[in-house]
Amino acid sequence: MSNTTDPTALNYEAAPNAQRLLWAGFVAILAAGVGFSVRGASVLSAWSEAFGFTQTELGGITGGGLIGFGIVIIISSFLAEAVGFARLMYTAFAVHFLSAVVTLAAPAVYAAAGKDPTYWTLFIGMFLFAIGNGICEAVVNPLTATLFPNNKTHYLNILHAGWPAGLILGGVAAIFMADSVSWQIQISLFLIPVIVYGLMIFGQPMPKTDASKAGVSLAEILIQFVSPLLLFLLLIHAMVGYVELGTDSWIARITGSILDESTGRWLFVYTSALMFILRFVAGPIVHRISPLGLLFVSAILATIGLYTLGGVAGTATALIALTIYGLGKTFFWPTMLAVVSERYPKGGAVTLGVVGGVGMLSAGFLGGPGIGFKQDKYASEKLQEISPDTYARYKANNENRFLIFKTNGLDGAKVSTLSDDGATLAGEMEILNSTGETNDNLSALNSWWQDAKAAAPTDKEPVTEATLHGSRMALKLTAIVPAIMAICYLILIIYFKSIGGYKALMIDGEEASGGVEGPVR
Repeated sequence: MSNTTDPTALNYEAAPNAQRLLWAGFVAILAAGVGFSVRGASVLSAWSEAFGFTQTELGGITGGGLIGFGIVIIISSFLAEAVGFARLMYTAFAVHFLSAVVTLAAPAVYAAAGKDPTYWTLFIGMFLFAIGNGICEAVVNPLTATLFPNNKTHYLNILHAGWPAGLILGGVAAIFMADSVSWQIQISLFLIPVIVYGLMIFGQPMPKTDASKAGVSLAEILIQFVSPLLLFLLLIHAMVGYVELGTDSWIARITGSILDESTGRWLFVYTSALMFILRFVAGPIVHRISPLGLLFVSAILATIGLYTLGGVAGTATALIALTIYGLGKTFFWPTMLAVVSERYPKGGAVTLGVVGGVGMLSAGFLGGPGIGFKQDKYASEKLQEISPDTYARYKANNENRFLIFKTNGLDGAKVSTLSDDGATLAGEMEILNSTGETNDNLSALNSWWQDAKAAAPTDKEPVTEATLHGSRMALKLTAIVPAIMAICYLILIIYFKSIGGYKALMIDGEEASGGVEGPVR
């Protein structure tokens, strides 16, 4: 069998517009990355200043994004089999535009009705953005797998290079535009790639999934999920969501606490650039060590990188650790999608959608909250150990819970107030007073600070030390997840070796022509 990355050399005639549709999908995922990156880097702060939102309210606007994203992917994957790829992509295009229209209406809503309606306007705008992203994700994964059936790993990795590309473009743009360009222009940047992918898909014929073309029924699709192997792959992908997206949602902030905020942001851009470049070379790697071999090596590197990052003290060592971690996490998501698509072609868009949805849900329910909980637990325990009086001043009023675990962490608002000597709090109080509104939480924080600021000079060092300890421990413990993944991948390698090696399958259960993407080693 040929090992070429050109699908036409594998007795398969690619659709005339295959490359156009591939890059349209790339740009659609890029749009999601741009919007995500710009919002987190500068727009949230601008909303706080413009509309008087507290950090808690900002968290409410952005909350549930990954969870909603995951649910939409799963629902849309069923629709893809029923209504086709083209109709869903047109829907995503319209929803993306609608999300911008709603979001940009916020200043007018604020002028006419005040703060609370503005909150819900922005919340709905962000939720619509998540819906558009979820629909795109549900379409472009099976579309790419259908267009390039003999080289799924390679092309799915190229497709998903769009995400780090968006993070890079959005992050860099936000860094340079934050203080000089209005938030309306910044948040609208994602519309540029939206327009591009809209132009690329308009009027383009899109194939049905292999399952649809073969007349596979919904019952036959759903029965795929009773397979122990597929359930095992779903479990692994839940861990992928935890360690990749869950960690990504915290990594800039954690490295920022270990080093400094600006360095943390630029290091995140660096790892995104590393991921972008590497996803273009997945094909040649897979032809040497197979998809499972690539995933096994990736899990080992991610384990080493995360654990090492938990112990760094300077920028140089952090760069080395993040490089190792970046090498590890790069191939997880698209390669897992390729493995599922190759082994379960009857599942069509549904199996890919469920796998992607499970990863997103895991990140939303487990990854982000779990990594945050670990920071709270070890930071509060450390502060209680080195300075009980300081801990008494900065502990949260209520316990934090994660699954069956609980801890009384540090109050984030109090720690933030200490870190900038009350400057942000003073600004928020000024905004609040200027609007004539009341906010019990903000007023309570201000009252606490009037009592606590006398001890601030002596409190700052132990709080900083405890926070740093929590960040380090969170990374080290998170490294356990890719270590478990490595064991799972090794089990799969041994299993496939016992049945003759890893092979891509066709709808009828036979081996795909040219479908073995590399030996299992």
